[in-house]
Amino acid sequence: MSRTRIPLPARPVAVLAVAAGLLGLLAAPPDAPSPRTAPAAAVAENTATVFYWTRTKNWAAYDLHYAPDGGSWTTVPGVAMEPACTDWVKKTVSLGTAAGLQATFNNGSGTWDNNGGANYALGTGNITVKDGVVAHSDPCADTTPAPAAKATVYYSTETLGWSTANIHYQPAGGAWTAAPGVGMQAACTGWWKREIDLGTAASLKAAFNNGNGTWDNNGGSDYTIGTGVSTVRNRVVTANATDPCAATPPDTRAPTVPARVTAAADGVSVLLTWDPSTDDRGVTRYQVTRTGGSGGTVVTDVGSTVHSDTGLAERTAYTYTVRAVDAAGNVSAASAAATATTGDKPAAPATGKPLGTDPRKDPIYFVLTARFNDGDPSNNRGGSQHVKSGNAAGDDPMFRGDFKGLIQKLDYVKGLGFSAIWITPVVLNRSDYDYHGYHGWDFYKVDPRLESAGASYQDLIDAAHAKGMKIYQDVVYNHSSRWGAKGLFVPTVYGVRDSQWSWYYDEKQPGFEYDGLTIDAKTGKSYYNGDLWSTAEPTGNTCVNWGKPTGGKSAEGYTVYNCQWPSPTSGMFPKELYHQCWIGNWEGEDSRSCWLHEDLADFNTENPRVQNYLIGAYDKYIDMGVDGFRVDTAVHIPRTTWNRRFLPAIQERVAQQHGAEAAKNFFVFGEVAAFVNDKWNRGSVNHSAQFYTWKERKEYDADDARAALEMYDYEQQQGTGNQPTSTNAFLDGNAYHAPDHSRFSGMNVIDMRMHMNFGDAQNAFSNGKDSDDSYNDATYNVVYVDSHDYGPNKSSERYAGGTDAWAENMSLMWTFRGIPTLYYGSEIEFQKGRKIDCGPTCPLATTGRAYYGDHVAGSVTASDFSQVSSASGPVATTLQQPLVQHVQRLNQIRRAIPALQTGQYSTEGISGGMAFKRRYTSGSTDSFALVTVSGGATFSGVPNGTYTDAVTGDVRTVTNGSLSVAAPGKGNLRVYVLNGPGKIGTAGPYLK
Repeated sequence: MSRTRIPLPARPVAVLAVAAGLLGLLAAPPDAPSPRTAPAAAVAENTATVFYWTRTKNWAAYDLHYAPDGGSWTTVPGVAMEPACTDWVKKTVSLGTAAGLQATFNNGSGTWDNNGGANYALGTGNITVKDGVVAHSDPCADTTPAPAAKATVYYSTETLGWSTANIHYQPAGGAWTAAPGVGMQAACTGWWKREIDLGTAASLKAAFNNGNGTWDNNGGSDYTIGTGVSTVRNRVVTANATDPCAATPPDTRAPTVPARVTAAADGVSVLLTWDPSTDDRGVTRYQVTRTGGSGGTVVTDVGSTVHSDTGLAERTAYTYTVRAVDAAGNVSAASAAATATTGDKPAAPATGKPLGTDPRKDPIYFVLTARFNDGDPSNNRGGSQHVKSGNAAGDDPMFRGDFKGLIQKLDYVKGLGFSAIWITPVVLNRSDYDYHGYHGWDFYKVDPRLESAGASYQDLIDAAHAKGMKIYQDVVYNHSSRWGAKGLFVPTVYGVRDSQWSWYYDEKQPGFEYDGLTIDAKTGKSYYNGDLWSTAEPTGNTCVNWGKPTGGKSAEGYTVYNCQWPSPTSGMFPKELYHQCWIGNWEGEDSRSCWLHEDLADFNTENPRVQNYLIGAYDKYIDMGVDGFRVDTAVHIPRTTWNRRFLPAIQERVAQQHGAEAAKNFFVFGEVAAFVNDKWNRGSVNHSAQFYTWKERKEYDADDARAALEMYDYEQQQGTGNQPTSTNAFLDGNAYHAPDHSRFSGMNVIDMRMHMNFGDAQNAFSNGKDSDDSYNDATYNVVYVDSHDYGPNKSSERYAGGTDAWAENMSLMWTFRGIPTLYYGSEIEFQKGRKIDCGPTCPLATTGRAYYGDHVAGSVTASDFSQVSSASGPVATTLQQPLVQHVQRLNQIRRAIPALQTGQYSTEGISGGMAFKRRYTSGSTDSFALVTVSGGATFSGVPNGTYTDAVTGDVRTVTNGSLSVAAPGKGNLRVYVLNGPGKIGTAGPYLK
């Protein structure tokens, strides 16, 4: 299930729990008083004037909830108290003959002071309650109190992006306010203000926060602030300051000059970067001046400290200067010049055509595009979880890598020997934490956070094809983001920008269309949900109890409302387009007709409107020339729907646009997530990977929804013992035979069983063989050790079995049946043992999805697959790592021996651990290989002739049908090829 699943800022609690909570509130408030025995009644009429200290509460209102001794409690929340004097409120109540009362205090909105559950026992006359201490006096009796000292504090959030600010403070000698403190008032753009009475204190300690867990406490030291007017900006306190919001004459001075301007050419583009101006008067933009070439002087306005200059002349020197411009239009002097010389314009490849060759020939390198390599910092985005996740502290936005960065490093991937790249979904996403691509919102639009000028998705496809490399696009048919799918259905959600939720709901921008990229100039954040929420109930609303409090609270303690976030059971989504339930049984029928997670609104894929929406969307990418689809969450759509609708539509579109041969080799491989170590997933055929490689074997109802149920029941009743089998992956003795794909569904699969058992290679090998007769053709299985979801045995960490074990796993994957696939960075054991995904609860840099670009920085040129002609910088160091050299040679060997790419296999007549024979015969090609991984083996009954080991060059002549091989050692390999090409490549750390 390939996505980051993060909890919503506040998901409504379960219905029963909410109901129970509401009943509890009716019976007694959360911190309301508990009954106690009343003392004996007094004889005379009594009154009590109760004074309550307000400084440490800062409530908007104060209510006294009380019961005269022996009498009844007032109705919740009690009676309102009135202002008495500075920091005090009061209320006089009649007690009748009672000699006292029990009391609690509250703010009228559910926040209580009930003396820690014991209630306050008060007498008659003047009574004070101050921070839990009861005394008898009139705190307002002194009519000439000394004037209280005051502090007026201004706090700047210009660089923080906060939408609100609180001050948490402690007067000298006094107590701290309750966290998060008291709200500050917006004073002017970027400034917040609070006037604080200090009493007799001459100063205060303070820290500031945004009300959502993000604090500025001066690096742990807190701020010391005196009386009078003070400003706090960029961790600097200015005492006796002028009002930063007071009107001042325009400043005509020039701002400071930006520093360290650098310009680097990449073909006919230049990437310009510089340090921002340090001027404190608010630089809003920069002027970039370019001179050189035949275009004269060009001046460009830039809103960031990065500028990409594209479409320049070839082999031409350009000079750049950068000036800072403040809000008043004042311009700095020119910075020191930076110069770059462009190179040759890349040859334009044929656009929009898949390579169309047998996918088994192409080992796959899998990248999370947004985490691989950053070619264009201007499209980086941190999102609403940037600070909370810890990414901000490391300057590591979730959307960091992009197509430009991948294009720049295609030679790195080719130099490793890979000829196919599987990339995460490219459609426009919409979620709190959507860098991975699995929260699709506009399926017809490429996410702008991945594209750049000169580096569109089409540019990536064409650039890869020009190097002989395929692009496999990750696609999602099962679900959209929780905000629906643009062009199909987008829900309106309840929202209110009050003091609690203004941080979450963007201000509405009339006419604005979400693109994931555009930043709100006011908050400095990307727009996220401003166009989705409404406080007023929309016309035609179907969501139940629109905008009413659920009775639950968010993790921050905020009131949660019905219809505030999408869910399947709220009535917010139309049932004809979206399913209406949560998954209960992951191996049951509901796993194909219910929501996986609150971030993933589950399409009703049996509805023709949904089918047409998705087919139309993915036709676009077929037309662009992608070479295949990796299908996310394939098991959560009925096989009948795949076989009737989606798979035929893919084939028809590819054939229509690119021809029958391209359609035959358009590679579709599905994620059928079965996390068990047996052949059939807990005995459920409908939830086993191999099941999806077959066509249906009987007719079902014409209605897709009914057909899905009929097929499910029928196949479950047939059971595991009556499923189709195939010999397509197996040799007939030593002979290759033409495979029978007449019952092939059109979908191949990820080999989940081998993946789950790659704790050691022998285990993966044994389990893989055991399942191969139940796939239509296991030679097309995609095989990997770990991924962006799991390591072996459903581990949540990246594989950490050791370098030798990695080498052994690779040696098996590159020679056994199936298509070897490597998750980015595994060639250097990148992030080994790290938790693969923890959502926004930890920085991405600490996970298996960390940014990889630092390891491939520098220059690299591949002259051919597995051949690097030049490299400099950190990437040169990366290319020297032992597993890099290992995978390079494995790719060389596999590419040179057809049997290892497309051959069938057998273990008949073979003794040894991971040992097998493979053969592929077609026309003039007849490739036969004997393979053993790590251990020794004896091959009996094989054809006589001359065999040459592709690893060592050792030559053996077989005359009696038998060949014995000594153990080469862990991670090492022997590949004896009949009439083979000889030694392939040079000895390395493992293949020797």
